[in-house]
Amino acid sequence: MEIKYDKIGNDYNLTRKADKFLAEQLLYHLSPKKEGIYLDIGCGTGNYTNELQKKGFRFIGIDPSRKMLEKAKARNKDIDWKIGSAENTGLSQNSVDGIIASLTIHHWGDLERSFLELKNVLKPNGKIVIFTSTPEQMKGYWLNHYFPKMLTDSIKQMPAFKNVEAAMENAGIEIYKTDKYFIKPDLQDHFLYCGKQNPELYFDDQVRHGISSFSSLANRKEVEQGLIDLRKDIDNGKFDKIAKDYQNNLGDYLYIIGRMR
Repeated sequence: MEIKYDKIGNDYNLTRKADKFLAEQLLYHLSPKKEGIYLDIGCGTGNYTNELQKKGFRFIGIDPSRKMLEKAKARNKDIDWKIGSAENTGLSQNSVDGIIASLTIHHWGDLERSFLELKNVLKPNGKIVIFTSTPEQMKGYWLNHYFPKMLTDSIKQMPAFKNVEAAMENAGIEIYKTDKYFIKPDLQDHFLYCGKQNPELYFDDQVRHGISSFSSLANRKEVEQGLIDLRKDIDNGKFDKIAKDYQNNLGDYLYIIGRMR
């Protein structure tokens, strides 16, 4: 993962900006206290870490990519940025009051080990808020129509909800709430399904470069052909029907909120 995100780290902040609504939802589910210390695991360039710290909360940002953390440090030297991973944070036991993990869980090499580590650093009664998508949700993306292999490979690396739940339970973390998220038209953070309602976004090289599925998993020829077909369907009006066929009530992404048992 370090190599993957070192590769896309150069221009990452051009399209991957903290979305106001998502940041507010992270805070809502985390319910942090001003005197607490919180961890953003897999923080990347620190967009959400920085945004939440600006609200008056103290955060530690941990990521395996040095290039990502260099950019994070350049933006805010008041945050404690550390090289590490979910499996090995390098933090001491019972050292944080809560944890957020945004669009990172699919990069964790070992779910069981990761949650045991996060449970270890979490204080009693601490919360963990995960923002992710499930394989079932991703099968409902219209991107499957244009980039089938890329989506298949993306779905394969996404842990099923039952596996996340089992790993959390085994670590002593209880899932007590989930919350579906449907892509909003004004989304500022251009992650994988950002173009759900605005497919034109995918014609932007910088947007695709900031999405790991496009930059690291995709086959160049499939992307080129998929964009040709997408352009054609937008212009001839077929896209609306294709997108409608993929509509569902599963949510596009999911908040998973857990707490110490």
